[in-house]
Amino acid sequence: MRIHYLQHAPFEDLGNIWIWASDKGHSITSTKLYLDEKLPSVDSSDWLIVMGGPMNVYDETKYPWLVKEKKFIGETIDSGKFVLGICLGGQLVADVLGGKVRRNNHKEIGWFHVMKTAEGSRYFKSFPGEFMAFHWHGDTFDVPPGAARLAESEGCVNQAFEYDKNVLALQFHLESSEASIGLLIENCRDDMTTGKYVQTSDEILQGKAHLKKINMYMSSLLNEIEKRTSTK
Repeated sequence: MRIHYLQHAPFEDLGNIWIWASDKGHSITSTKLYLDEKLPSVDSSDWLIVMGGPMNVYDETKYPWLVKEKKFIGETIDSGKFVLGICLGGQLVADVLGGKVRRNNHKEIGWFHVMKTAEGSRYFKSFPGEFMAFHWHGDTFDVPPGAARLAESEGCVNQAFEYDKNVLALQFHLESSEASIGLLIENCRDDMTTGKYVQTSDEILQGKAHLKKINMYMSSLLNEIEKRTSTK
């Protein structure tokens, strides 16, 4: 299988998804949008993964490549290829599908629980009803028309949605590693203002015990996606 991912910042890459894909023998290619690399043809991959980033989906003046990226995401969705959006990536997917991206009532930065909805039990079937995830966001998405809301948290009502069986958007992170979390702290420290759902850097780093479990969840989710896409 051919996996292509879109990267918005040098410190937010594929994370532990790379390990899963490599172990499965899948090919991996990328477009580093922050270097203004050219987008590939839609037909060049089977899955598209849209990663996180520090920008807002509407920052098109500062990041003009967002316009082309949204068009590419829309064309990939329309082609029937599988699309996974994570954090900013999930917000971009929501925007393309007609869901509003807005400032969340709370920033979520650190380790917080996510709860499955009844619809989410189909997608996250091997997950417990409540599971730990890593978060780093101030914005969030509204669930687009025709999509199913899959998960929520205490601080953010829309944590995941599924659209038309070939699109999955996550607000939370399961792909994180100790290195990637360290890079977020280093590069996005200004986001860490005081808030109900904002942990300190020490609290975040102490949460590295959760990494083994979220890596397991990520692999389980990718296995489920692979099973679904292979039987389409």
